[in-house]
Amino acid sequence: MANSKIIKQTFPALNMGCAGCAVNVEKALNKQKGVLHAAVNYAAAMATVEFDSSLVSPESLRKAVQDAGYDLLTDSGDDSDDEVERAHEAKYKKLKFRTFWAIILSIPLFVIGMTFMKMPYAGEISWLLATPVVFWLGRDFFADAWKQLRRRSANMNTLVALSTGIAYLFSVFNILFPQFWYSRGIQPHVYFEAASIIIAFILLGRLLEEKAKGNTSSVIKKLIGLQPKTVTIVNKVGVQEEIAIGRIEVNNILLVKPGEKIAVDGLVTEGSSYVDESMLTGEPVAVLKEKDNKVFAGAINQKGSFYFRAEKVGADTVLAQIIKTVQEAQGSKAPVQKLVDKIAGVFVPTIIGIAVLSFILWLALDSGTGFIHGLLALVTVLVIACPCALGLATPTAIMVGVGKGAERGILIKDAESLEIAKKVNCVALDKTGTITEGKPAVTDILWLNGDDSKKELFSSLEKHSEHPLAEAVVRYFENAGSVSIQHFESITGKGIKGAANGETWFSGSMKWMNENNIPIAGSLESQAKEWMKSANSVICFADEKQALAVAAITDKIKETSPEAIRRLQASGIEVYMLTGDDETTAREIAANTGIPHYRAEILPHEKALFIKQLQESGKTAAMVGDGINDSAALAQADLGIAMGKGSDIAIAAAKMTIISSDLTKIPEAIRLSVLTIRTVRQNLFWAFIYNLIAVPVAAGILYPVNGFLLNPMIAGAAMALSSVSVVLNSLRLRTMR
Repeated sequence: MANSKIIKQTFPALNMGCAGCAVNVEKALNKQKGVLHAAVNYAAAMATVEFDSSLVSPESLRKAVQDAGYDLLTDSGDDSDDEVERAHEAKYKKLKFRTFWAIILSIPLFVIGMTFMKMPYAGEISWLLATPVVFWLGRDFFADAWKQLRRRSANMNTLVALSTGIAYLFSVFNILFPQFWYSRGIQPHVYFEAASIIIAFILLGRLLEEKAKGNTSSVIKKLIGLQPKTVTIVNKVGVQEEIAIGRIEVNNILLVKPGEKIAVDGLVTEGSSYVDESMLTGEPVAVLKEKDNKVFAGAINQKGSFYFRAEKVGADTVLAQIIKTVQEAQGSKAPVQKLVDKIAGVFVPTIIGIAVLSFILWLALDSGTGFIHGLLALVTVLVIACPCALGLATPTAIMVGVGKGAERGILIKDAESLEIAKKVNCVALDKTGTITEGKPAVTDILWLNGDDSKKELFSSLEKHSEHPLAEAVVRYFENAGSVSIQHFESITGKGIKGAANGETWFSGSMKWMNENNIPIAGSLESQAKEWMKSANSVICFADEKQALAVAAITDKIKETSPEAIRRLQASGIEVYMLTGDDETTAREIAANTGIPHYRAEILPHEKALFIKQLQESGKTAAMVGDGINDSAALAQADLGIAMGKGSDIAIAAAKMTIISSDLTKIPEAIRLSVLTIRTVRQNLFWAFIYNLIAVPVAAGILYPVNGFLLNPMIAGAAMALSSVSVVLNSLRLRTMR
């Protein structure tokens, strides 16, 4: 196991016909040695597998699925997405063809069965019309049912094959041997129209379902469509050349013309233009890109042209990561789905048992027409039961919800995150880069006795720090010289120190100065306090003897922050601000944004501790941040939300990512969660209620009360409609504003 490598991959799963098929594929994968966990999403037609690549390969996973009667697309080449699309398109075309001809042939069958059964050879004509519908257009039901039988399994196709096969064979028997019934005083009937129309309705239902399921994954198709097939690069001899996107390498220089899609992530080297990044960020306003600005794959160039150097290509681009995240989230399972999967696993055998029991009870309780009524009840129960409605209830809503979030610049890591977001009742916000723009700038600086001769030392010391306030100082002194710093040390949340010219130099908060027993002159201290009253952050610069300067740094509050905080509070969510800034600055920022609760001068580990305290008080807490120092708190929170322009570590620790860093997306994400989980519950309610009511009625429970027996053809229509209605209800999420 020393060489084990645990990887998680998502593969398209093909040839699944119902929710029971997804359960079968899942079982086949989980049985394989080296598979830690496999989850199959029927609506997304995706299998997410976590496995040890030293023990099992994608090819062996595919073989296991093929042995179970299905298929897994394990090829991760450039054209794999196209292959999946072709497979879905072929399936849709096949269903369309079969549905059309099944309906065409079933219409005269229905007319004969309802009004002309007494005409000469009516039964034989019905037999002639029904045979191609059942055994040609509906052959997949029988072929798959046989495959399942050989593997001692059953699925939705088993129910369809049994019900239509029994109705067809019974009708053939009645045409060939009518005397069997006449001798017993019973008028023989044929049910070719029922078998044919059931096939037609179920094919129509699957056609509509396939179309609707295609709409649920439209966001993925749009995102993949943002990748151009070819690009223009400037080769080593300076000549423009058109190449396939797969051939782009890091450091290649690419030309982007007006209207073209940006192929990979990179840095603008020449030219300028406005770029539409709305499909990535959800922000409709085009962004100006000039020299040294970053550009991202999937963005669309507008009128200008520019050159850029490729920095991230292939699976490393932001767009590729978004596609991967959305695919994994759409394929993930909400906790409630575990119960549904258990039910789907035993659903078909249970329905077959109920159908057989119905037949036996009719035989036992009705000596006259018990056989006919029992047979019809058996067929109707098999037809009307719908595991697909149950199987589609959760994943279709999750797919649409995750897709809608991606459209709006909200990346949701998994289905569980949506369930948690609905329960959030308090949100802790980091200040820098979350509430504020995260682009601090030095607005003023006061040197002791007006002596700025140590500015090179101040700038050089700050160059070693990764803190945003340090970057502001470096930018302010961009024309200053550089001094070599040794023994650099950073104390998170307090300050930094380093040695140069035989002395130790300090930079950080006033508290940092006090901890190191460095006096601050009255003129510097009073000016610093004045700046802090105006919500400025203050940095002190000192040698071992005294403070030499104080700098005022302002980080503007984002325009959308007060509105976002107001929306959160309006929905009953408590809002807290966490910041390493001093008390005065924190109080001013909180007042300007309408935040009643805040914690100032808080260290990174204290942020995580604060979240834990909220949780221990019974709250479901969300943490919103963008920096490395927020990652512990993001991981501790029930729902970690990273601002997308922050650090990779923060994004990895979070369960949601706001790509645009717009705080108003937080209440939007919570509202999306509420609507998605509400839709899941609606779908599950109607799917359960449908089966709980439909199956007993199909068995004939109302017959003793009012003489009602359900027609198998109506049962077929109801079954088809139940699956389609669940998908259509989920698609309503796409209209959310």
